Parts: sequence; C-alpha cells; structure tokens
Amino acid sequence: MNDLFNDFFANQNPEYIKIWQNSVVGIAGVGGLGSNIAISLTRAGIGKLILADPDTVSNSNLSRQQYFLNQVGLPKVAALKDNLMNISPFTLVNPYPLKITPVNLSMIFGKIDILIEALDDADQKQMLIENWQELYPEKYIIGASGIAGVGKNELIHTEQIGTLFLIGDGISEIEDGVYPTAARVAVVANMQANLCLELLLQKGN
Repeated sequence: MNDLFNDFFANQNPEYIKIWQNSVVGIAGVGGLGSNIAISLTRAGIGKLILADPDTVSNSNLSRQQYFLNQVGLPKVAALKDNLMNISPFTLVNPYPLKITPVNLSMIFGKIDILIEALDDADQKQMLIENWQELYPEKYIIGASGIAGVGKNELIHTEQIGTLFLIGDGISEIEDGVYPTAARVAVVANMQANLCLELLLQKGN
C-alpha cells in the first residue's frame, strides 16, 4: 500500500499531502456541485470526507452530476462513495443519506475542519449557513451562489464574509429555460474545492 500511496501522489507536494491526509471535510449535498467537489478532494488526498444528502440518483442527474446509468435509484451518498473508492483508497468516506436539519447538523458535521455547502434549495442553504455559523463561528464554510446558465466565466468570483465564502456569479437563478450546465457547475465546484485545499494548508501551517 505504501508503494501505491507514493505512486498515487508522486506528482503532489508531499508537505501538502501530509496536511490534506490529516484533514476532514464535510460536503452538504452531493448533486452537481457536491459530487464534483468530492472527486477533486479525493484526488487531492483529503483524508476523510463526510457526505450528507437524502436523495437518490435519477436519470435527470446524469447530465451534470458524477453518477452513472447503472447507479440510478441508489442513494447518492452510497453511489458517490463507490465512485470515490474506485478513484483512491486513501480517502475515508462517511455517507449520511439524511436531510440536514438544525437537530442533526452537529451529529453529521461536528468533527470536520471545513464545511462545503452544495445544496440546491435556497431555504436549506440559509438554514445550513446560519446554524453552522452559530454553532461553529470559528470554522470556515464555503458556499455557492449563482451557478445557472452557461458561459460568463468572467462573472464567477469568490466573496468572503467573515468565515463564510461564496463562489459563483451571485445573481443567476435556476428557472425554466435557465439550468446549470455541467461545465459551469464543475467550474464553481472546483473553485470551492480549490479554496478548501488552500484554507486547509493555511490552517496546517
């Protein structure tokens, strides 16, 4: 296993890998954003991922989420865990097929280093952010705001409000005829993942 570990991360900074392997990241929602984030963090070498989402994989998810036809009908967190384990054995994945509430938030994510918000519903986003900041005011949370449509890369940016980071264009909303494309979702998701990795390095130094 040591040989595989060395080969897997041969093109990575070994000091970075030490920090990331000792880090725990939570992802709230594993749809288009969350499934892409999880894959990028797994490839980077995050030691443990906590995934929470109550949904199952549907045919309509396949156009922008990291699932496959043979996984339709499976709980998303279970399907994503399988996909992540097929990429790397060096990230432990804890899946929770649950809707996040103020009551179970600490039970699911209480021991993580950073939380990444990847939810679809605006009310759920607000609930998560408000409760997280109340419970863990010193811990970072990385959210997304404005991912619908296509193109307009120049509008995607990161905004920081204390320990909250929001990535997206901040304005585009999902509505009839204006849906997130796989490419635009992946751009925002990987910006979230990239920021998470950067913050973990800052925390570890």
